[in-house]
Amino acid sequence: MRLMSVVLAAGLLSACSGSMVPPASTPGAAPVARPAPSSPRPGVAPHPSTSVPVRAPTPATPIAPMPAATPPAGVTSAAAAGVVAGPAVAALPLTAERAAAALTAFRTSCPGLVRRTDSSGLTRGADWQPACDAARSGADADPVGFFGRWFEAVQVGDGRAFATGYYEPEIAGARTRGGAYQTPIYARPRDLVEVDLVLFSDDLKGKRVRGKVQGTAFVPYDDRTQIEEGSLDGRAPVLAYAADPVEFFFLQVQGSGRLRLPDGGVMRIGYDNQNGRAYTGIGALMRQRGLIGPTQASMQGLMGWLRANPEQGRAIMRENKSFVFFRELTGPGPLGAMGYPVVGGASIAVDTRFVPLGAPVLLSMDRADANGLWIAQDTGGAIKGANRVDTFWGAGDEARAIAGGMAARGTAFLLLPVGTLARLTAEGRGGGATPQP
Repeated sequence: MRLMSVVLAAGLLSACSGSMVPPASTPGAAPVARPAPSSPRPGVAPHPSTSVPVRAPTPATPIAPMPAATPPAGVTSAAAAGVVAGPAVAALPLTAERAAAALTAFRTSCPGLVRRTDSSGLTRGADWQPACDAARSGADADPVGFFGRWFEAVQVGDGRAFATGYYEPEIAGARTRGGAYQTPIYARPRDLVEVDLVLFSDDLKGKRVRGKVQGTAFVPYDDRTQIEEGSLDGRAPVLAYAADPVEFFFLQVQGSGRLRLPDGGVMRIGYDNQNGRAYTGIGALMRQRGLIGPTQASMQGLMGWLRANPEQGRAIMRENKSFVFFRELTGPGPLGAMGYPVVGGASIAVDTRFVPLGAPVLLSMDRADANGLWIAQDTGGAIKGANRVDTFWGAGDEARAIAGGMAARGTAFLLLPVGTLARLTAEGRGGGATPQP
């Protein structure tokens, strides 16, 4: 299961349940139109976290990136972008608290890290084994020293990083439809087909497509508008119903969350697939059209505008044709792209073409709360390119306040097993610079 991470500030700008039964429908009948998303349903107040203000950032001065050539436009991997040596890990600003959290997340990621094929072109599974063995032994009581002993810092491309934030939201929901709870939360549709295109051509390795079979043709799957108007009646199980379609829209953007049930209980849901349509950040559309200003660029600002302009807001949300399907989570979570729980303040989403999943990344940004050591445990539809990360902050009002306005710029250093840069340089894929003292 993958947690679909996306940008909250700039990015919005730029099988388990089975207990729910789909609404009754007659075979062959036209889909029943559902109430369209607008403002919160009467009878249920928005969750208190809706009004949580964006956290004001504490400014910080980033470490300057190492001198490096700007990668050519369109590069599709870290190896193609080029890597150069970064500062010595011992010279990086690692705090004991952040290093300890990162070490725990790294240890969790190791089983997948040593088995995965690294699409960045930088490492092989065996490269990580010594560090993973050391992490698993638990003998190292000094997390800062652990990263200094087993890793070297490299810079991918020009090293200039941009970080946003995501969190696990909580919204009002119910397991059965009624009253204010009218917005269906769908499980994966039975007719959704996902195809790995490498089965048809080696040139399409790493590419997948989702759709449905219609007659003898494979066609795009239903888009957001079609789904909201009831096209999935009888085709997809319904896990639960949300009270507020605006809140649910942003939960889909996050990719997982919690439903606060009428009896006070909590139902946790996580990403189970997506309709295959491209993700469109509605914040970017709203800025381009002059609907919001810079002070409204946070998730909270966007929500406020959508609530104040329900008809126009509904149309804008539907311009994001992507639609996420969920499953109920009963174990630890939320889960990231590696299938392991992501950890607030320690996990990031990355583009795996530029950062190996499971690798440590040191961020030195112009916003203090983004600084420190993180572990790449997730991916996201809007997280594309070198040095582009999405920081995970957990659940609750504090997480929402930080993630909702996170937009930090600075420098990223990728931590790789000691000796990796020398091998890459010998293969002609490294910059060959020596680590800085």
